[in-house]
Amino acid sequence: MSGLVILCFLLLQTGVCGFGIFPRFVNTLFNKGSWNHQDITERAILNVTAQVCRSLALSEGKDFSFPSLTATDVAAACQASKSSKSFIETIQRVKSNNWQTDIFRVLSAPHHCDNENIKEGQKLITDGLSVVKAANKQQNFVSATSSLGTLLHTLQDFYSHSNWVEIGNTFPNSNLIRANAPVGNIAAITRATCRNCDGDNCKNNILEDILTEKVLTSGYFHLLSSSSKPFGKCSHGGDLDRTKGKEPTGGINKDTFTSEHGHLHSQAANLAIAATSELLEDVRSAAGDKEFLRMMGLYKGRPLCFCVDTTGSMGDDIQAVKDVTSSIIDSKLGTEDEPSVYILVPFNDPDFGPLYQTTDPKVFKSYINSLIPNGGGDFPEMSLSGLQLALTGAPPNSEIYVFTDATAKDEHLRNPVLALIEQTKSVVNFMITNVFGFRRRRQADDNQQQSVRMARADTQLYKDLAQASGGQAVEVSKGQLLEAINTLTESTSSSLIVLLQAARNPGRAENFTVAVDESVRNLTVYITGASVDFTLISPSGVIQNSVNRTGSLTVSSQSVGNLQTLQLQTQPGVWEIRMKSTNPYSLKVIGESSIDFLFNFIKVSNSVFGEFSLIENRPTAGGNASLLVTMIGSEVATVTEVTLVESAGSGQVNSTVEALGGGEYVVHFDRIPSVQFVVLVKGQNDNSISRASSGVFQRQSTTSLRASTLNVAVDESDIVLEPGTPRSVTFSVMKAGEGGNVIIQATNDKSFTLHYPTTLILDAGGSATGSVNITAPPNTPSGTSVTLTIEAAAPGADSNYVVLRLTVLPKVTDFTPPVCKLLSLQSNCSDNCSQSMWDLSVQVTDGVNGTGVDRVSLREGSGALNISMAADNENVTLVSYVASCCSPDVQLMAVDQVGNVEICSYSVRRTQPATTISSVTTAVTSFSTRNNFSIFICFGFTVLSFLLLSLGW
Repeated sequence: MSGLVILCFLLLQTGVCGFGIFPRFVNTLFNKGSWNHQDITERAILNVTAQVCRSLALSEGKDFSFPSLTATDVAAACQASKSSKSFIETIQRVKSNNWQTDIFRVLSAPHHCDNENIKEGQKLITDGLSVVKAANKQQNFVSATSSLGTLLHTLQDFYSHSNWVEIGNTFPNSNLIRANAPVGNIAAITRATCRNCDGDNCKNNILEDILTEKVLTSGYFHLLSSSSKPFGKCSHGGDLDRTKGKEPTGGINKDTFTSEHGHLHSQAANLAIAATSELLEDVRSAAGDKEFLRMMGLYKGRPLCFCVDTTGSMGDDIQAVKDVTSSIIDSKLGTEDEPSVYILVPFNDPDFGPLYQTTDPKVFKSYINSLIPNGGGDFPEMSLSGLQLALTGAPPNSEIYVFTDATAKDEHLRNPVLALIEQTKSVVNFMITNVFGFRRRRQADDNQQQSVRMARADTQLYKDLAQASGGQAVEVSKGQLLEAINTLTESTSSSLIVLLQAARNPGRAENFTVAVDESVRNLTVYITGASVDFTLISPSGVIQNSVNRTGSLTVSSQSVGNLQTLQLQTQPGVWEIRMKSTNPYSLKVIGESSIDFLFNFIKVSNSVFGEFSLIENRPTAGGNASLLVTMIGSEVATVTEVTLVESAGSGQVNSTVEALGGGEYVVHFDRIPSVQFVVLVKGQNDNSISRASSGVFQRQSTTSLRASTLNVAVDESDIVLEPGTPRSVTFSVMKAGEGGNVIIQATNDKSFTLHYPTTLILDAGGSATGSVNITAPPNTPSGTSVTLTIEAAAPGADSNYVVLRLTVLPKVTDFTPPVCKLLSLQSNCSDNCSQSMWDLSVQVTDGVNGTGVDRVSLREGSGALNISMAADNENVTLVSYVASCCSPDVQLMAVDQVGNVEICSYSVRRTQPATTISSVTTAVTSFSTRNNFSIFICFGFTVLSFLLLSLGW
């Protein structure tokens, strides 16, 4: 069974023709609102994700109730409530890459299927789909979802910008997502397609012969020139289209209800949702259900990521890592906090990597147990290279633990690592052992006092990176390491939130307040530093100081090395923590809660569409700024205050908060701090019943941010890197109104060969362009993601960066899905189905020029599946299936090496006597895209939906 019948099932099950879409359409009809790319994309993602979770639940014998289509409810229905934050973040990433096509590719006709560039648009879609599938196969989910968002814009625009709806189609054009497949009869460049509109009425401006012959056309669009439209062609239309005034006048776009063909906006949006769902189903089939959910950021527990120094002196440390790994895995296995993925990055000198990644805890244990300490010459190690690889390989918002007893040899990576920390918002904890043990003497004539000073200075780099990420830099002896790791990793819940974090260097006396709301559990305080005194004051006024760490306010406390940990009695209300020390210290207060927030700096786009765009590096210093804040985990929590707070001081910048609805807020600042800062959000949770807490909550970002006078940008339209072929990445650097020199540094996490200018001279207007040439080795596996970081630094400490994720992809030549050939079907089914069985034998091949069958799995069916290779031909996969006659249907899903998918469906009739396929072929029905009955049912529901809409229901 192919795409159309699967899509029909999807439409009926997930709401494109049923429960999911009608309420929104009714709302838009009465409120004159219009569907946009974000709406369409999110609705389809939620639809398909719910369907995936339903299939997994049913395969495990569990019940599943379809949720309301919000990210929080879908995550809960998928039994992954604690990952709703990462799910929302993934949806935002897809949506952002989608609508930014309107900003950065406004005049590219293929990206919008304008100017009859439909075949060209198809190529953008299918090329992007190849990237998504290849990246998924390598578990590079950030690359996959970024590419997914871009290609979805082109796919969705087809239904609004072409005449697909006008020529009577009620189903998506499935061939748009199949490379080299015919998309329809596209009008020749010399063929007229439109007439003048009747004033403002454009309902009948497409020529009758175009509609009758079902010829495809799309409107021409240009911001500056009307002459770009050939004679007789339709225009896109709208206020900004210069071609609409050239005969034939008007337009045919269905972007909104007020567009020239706005009367068809609902149908176009409906088809765009269905087409987006169909493409997501194809991605799902290629990846598998569980991997699809991981791509979407839905998982049970937080990733567990270790970055381990493997030099000779690290034997005790590595054993501690092995012990704590077993402890975490054993204690979390089968719980909702079981890590979603396990990542290990070893480093040494001069080597680092590779990155090991698995979802199997037993496999991860084997990776850890295979670590053998060896080698080591001079003192420093490649710790930042290992960390850079971990930051690019781990999911965003991960918590990474770095284990080392040496300083960094690759200090030049400090700024690229900071850039990755800021972009991924991951937390980095350094476990530093034997700092003053001098496992390798730096120089023969070093005296001990000098070496101690040097060691302290060198570990400051780790402390700076930990502070920037919101992590800890814990200094312990090797004998204390296991206790320290256990202390930090006790809480690995996905619902961890930060209420307060601050660092003071040099130390000083200071009082901090923390508003703890009723949703917070497991309230914990971390303090790092030597000889730090503190006093706790609870909301009820109870006082406890550092001399008595086991007082009435604490559930438990630990002290190891320079780290003190206190788990507090969780009392709602405002806590006070009074710190007193002249030594450097850091303070962090965390808890567990469903209420959290996401944030991104934004700028109002110069795009003609008036959207805002995300700032994916450092915001511009010296002016005002805006922040997009999204609250998650509560339908009643509201934001009342957002502040930018200096990370190492008490300075702050207040804001004005504007509610957008749906938990989103735009926050405006008149300036940005000139030093590192964090984002502090305060608000009101109306579910509060405690008089002490008054419903007030606060949350803080873990990552410290900074502004820059520089702006670095890169063309992200082509993110494919062909193995063995140099690729030039063009970037630009700007600095308002100033010329001068900037230093350029480019790095990547795979050590691919790079060539780039080390300096650029900004012209009088403060701008310059350059390029980085990068080459992937010829043997680089398809789907490998390489993260390229380009940094520009002005004289002084000011710098900015751009991070580009490239996907390695050889030229794809296999566009044909595998083929299923039924060899035999035997059944002995009767009215008493539980007493009889049936079996099936199928041969699966991928053709002479195919890349080979990657896997065959059950999409539907409760029987036993057995897969083997043909004894005489390794390119032939043999599949046998045995099931009870109570389960008469089966769907096999065959996927080749590049992600082409074929769904092969078979059904046995329960009342048929024992037979084989050779004698009675009516015992099996093989469904396909041309199954008329399925198409008839789905067509009926589609017509019904349009009828209800036209009646104003």
